[in-house]
Amino acid sequence: MDPATIFIIAALVISIIIHEVAHGYMANWLGDPTARLAGRLTLNPISHIDPVGSVLVPAFLFLSGTPLLFGWAKPVPYNPYNLNPKRRGFPAQSGDALVAAAGPGVNILIALVFSIAIRFMLTTYGHSPFIDIAGYIVYINILLACFNLIPIPPLDGSKILGAFLPLRAEIKYREFLGRIEQYGFMATLLFIFVFMYIFMAPFSAFVRLIFTTLTGLQGL
Repeated sequence: MDPATIFIIAALVISIIIHEVAHGYMANWLGDPTARLAGRLTLNPISHIDPVGSVLVPAFLFLSGTPLLFGWAKPVPYNPYNLNPKRRGFPAQSGDALVAAAGPGVNILIALVFSIAIRFMLTTYGHSPFIDIAGYIVYINILLACFNLIPIPPLDGSKILGAFLPLRAEIKYREFLGRIEQYGFMATLLFIFVFMYIFMAPFSAFVRLIFTTLTGLQGL
């Protein structure tokens, strides 16, 4: 495996870990110490890596040449009954949505920071190896954010969307999510398979559009 491949997979794994840690920090900030007490508020990969989702799946997707590169870490645990968003000035029922939004939110923040760095470097010094490295980091984090915002469980978007629905629609939506979640991991794999083969082209185009808009680069 060449150094570039190793770097891309490492960047993906680190971005996934930061995504999960952000969930734990948000839960802790809202009053639930579960992740902190479990030792999951750390960037130490040993505490977060899922051998399949953090290593095998990203490596397989990258080596197969698919433009959809994703993975997952061990979910950070939290107890929704401990969340108290009201003390932070948020609606009482927004706890799950805030914890869910923290993951994609930190990926978007990383993408923005490195996009600003890319534009500064391009303007000041022209193209350099740093641009290529930062470009991959931006692309990976945009992809992770967009993918996790899809409102299908167990992706974060499924919990975020519920916070914006009227009460009756929210109840029906949660019932729908419950029916999907009862099939567990197999339902997730089926969704990913269907998504990759049906929605790959428009999803990839959307990610590239955001990438180009943020960085000014036309490709990696």
